[in-house]
Amino acid sequence: MNIHNAIYLLIAAFFQVLFTLPLNAQASLRIGSVQCLVSTEIPSPQRETLQRMLSEEIAKRSRVSFSTNEHWRGKGMVFAFALAGDKELFGEEVPHRTGSVLPEQKAEGYRIWHTRSNQREVIWIIAADARGALFGAGWLLRNLAMERQAMHLEIPLDYATSPDYSIRGHQIGYRSIANTYDAWSVQQYEQYIRELVIFGGNSIENIPIDDDNQRSISEHMQIKPVEMNRKMSEICQAYDVDYWAWTPATFDLLDQAKRAEELERHEQFYASCPRLNHIFFPGGDPGNNHPREVMPYLKDLHTRLIKYHPEAGIWISLQGFSVEQVDYFYRYLEEHKPEWLMGVVSGPSSPSIAETRFRLPKDYRHRHYADITHTVRCDYPVERWDQAFALTLGREPVNPQPYYYARIHKRYAPFTDGFVTYSDGSTDDVNKMIWNMRGWDTEKSVEEILEDYANFFFGKELSKSAASGILALERNWDGPLAANGGVEATFSFWQNLEKQFPALRQNNWRWQMLLMRAYYDVYTRRRLLYEEGLEKKANAILLQAGELGAQESMQMALQIVKQADEKPVDPQLRQNIEELFALLFKSIGLQSSVPKFGASGSQRGASLDFVDYPLNNRWWLEDQFTEIARLAGEEEKLARLKAIALWENPGQGSFYDDISHVRRGPRVSSTSYDATDVAWWNDGLSRERLSFQLFQRSPVIEYDNLDPGARYHIRVCGSGDALIRVDGVRLQPIVYNKETGTFKEWIVPLEISRKGKIKVTFDVPEESHINWRQYSKISDIWLLKQ
Repeated sequence: MNIHNAIYLLIAAFFQVLFTLPLNAQASLRIGSVQCLVSTEIPSPQRETLQRMLSEEIAKRSRVSFSTNEHWRGKGMVFAFALAGDKELFGEEVPHRTGSVLPEQKAEGYRIWHTRSNQREVIWIIAADARGALFGAGWLLRNLAMERQAMHLEIPLDYATSPDYSIRGHQIGYRSIANTYDAWSVQQYEQYIRELVIFGGNSIENIPIDDDNQRSISEHMQIKPVEMNRKMSEICQAYDVDYWAWTPATFDLLDQAKRAEELERHEQFYASCPRLNHIFFPGGDPGNNHPREVMPYLKDLHTRLIKYHPEAGIWISLQGFSVEQVDYFYRYLEEHKPEWLMGVVSGPSSPSIAETRFRLPKDYRHRHYADITHTVRCDYPVERWDQAFALTLGREPVNPQPYYYARIHKRYAPFTDGFVTYSDGSTDDVNKMIWNMRGWDTEKSVEEILEDYANFFFGKELSKSAASGILALERNWDGPLAANGGVEATFSFWQNLEKQFPALRQNNWRWQMLLMRAYYDVYTRRRLLYEEGLEKKANAILLQAGELGAQESMQMALQIVKQADEKPVDPQLRQNIEELFALLFKSIGLQSSVPKFGASGSQRGASLDFVDYPLNNRWWLEDQFTEIARLAGEEEKLARLKAIALWENPGQGSFYDDISHVRRGPRVSSTSYDATDVAWWNDGLSRERLSFQLFQRSPVIEYDNLDPGARYHIRVCGSGDALIRVDGVRLQPIVYNKETGTFKEWIVPLEISRKGKIKVTFDVPEESHINWRQYSKISDIWLLKQ
């Protein structure tokens, strides 16, 4: 049993008690009312936005009186916003630190400073610019302990900071295939962009121009995309956030009529936006144009862009480009030195980030387009993820992974000027805030970020415990689920919080997501243990088929495995999951089901549709039994049933590995970096054996402690070709079937196996002419002692 989660949560509970002592145990200011003064040097509309943001966010959490003024009034608490260059604020001298280049003098930087004079407690927010002032207000909101009747702020306070990276943003495109965004109103978009700013974000990316109308229009949309595109631009202007637009060309750029039409569409969009900072053209994802056509097209876009937004720039990614196309692009930069190109974006299927920064001339900027949304079949899949989660939660679930994504950011950030991540909904919300804050300060601890997150969104009383609960949810996904008893401890922890703070379940979508995951994870684990146990019982019946008869044993075995449907485990847990998903659809528009909530597809956040997907092989067994029943001879039937019953248990001295399974592949040392080894067939409703749905093209399997005097055979199940080598020696097959679920077999030469250990590898077949989904696959492998 994995007890790490249980120990972690016990320690967290201790510190929750320790750190929720009365606030007067530490030096703090009690704030019963506050006046806010904002320098007139901070331009409009950011000046008004700052005041409104503070007023509204405080009012949601506290009844503290908040007023904005343009003069110093009486005594009490004052939030005073000034620019670093201001000498005075409405007649009062602005305090300044001395030094060469202070954080509050750098772009977007600020200083938070507490002073006391004339019976006033003043929190100075001294910023380099309007953005710095907004980020300083964000710091206040993240650090204030807000209660109904008062607020508290720890002192002494003299804190100055500026961002490590200049680009910190997320793609939140208003399009139908998003799992959430297409259901949002203008007010919800503003609220979310505001929250990203509060956590240090300075960029958002929209997807305003899409050739595919089916991807653009959604049944959930409250206003037309063209209207939302303009509204998002207005929101960005109000919050001084860079507005990016992701604009592919899925048509042939040699088609002059279509090219002219697209240029006109772009110009109309540019003209409609009060603010537009960057156009991002994804080179080959989607699209199939050579850079010799792309670069002149982008130059023409830039000519139209600067008519309306003179400082805006064009960016390109090299996604999907061949080696020849990548080399052409860099030759183009060397020969033409285009001043209209601002930078290059590194995303999925791009050349490596390090190579891009090395080859890219220093005059051009470099942005990371990191996928923080997906769990499998992506750039950054969940490491050591159990198949039970991959088959149920799916590719786009609620996925708080703070430690993992902090590591990803730290690994690649030094090669870039920052990031605008790929996101397709609210499910990755924690990851967004982690990236924002690590983009601001790469040394800020994950724990501190999560405590800020929990303090702002759930309240000071929950800042420690909710942060611990989020970390525990991440640990739920670490390795074999059946062995991870910490999942139960995590569930108990969250269930206890749910009982203590019942209102959050009804009115806080972030809480609903985290709570849903605690329920979903424990339900999946309990189902896994139950359903695997049923299959073991069914296999024991099949081993008695010689006595019972093939038909009788199949009927009895099927009755046993079908108890998973007829007598399901813990229906109350299941009901809570459904209720929480319904609340999430109501509160944030999360579409967790295609039929119930209008999700755009099975891989687009539809975790509810697969909550009961079989975690044993009952569907496959049912289909196999139907085939076996048609066989003419009893002996042939019995042989097939024995092979099924002993599939994972080949006997003493023999070995079985389920390729890519975190628990059943102990001798497999290879992995697929992008988790394309996790199948999603028949829209997630495949009836194939579970082991067939995990595979690799060229796995590496290592065996030791073999019998030096024994003869061994290797058997493989999969589809397509399997070009095997044992200790580097290519073997010739004695059985070679290519259909899914059929077998190939080889004899291991004695001179190789007598050493007592062997290494099995597979050459990659030449299959560049077919789609990667049709590539050859190896799913199961046996080393059979004869």
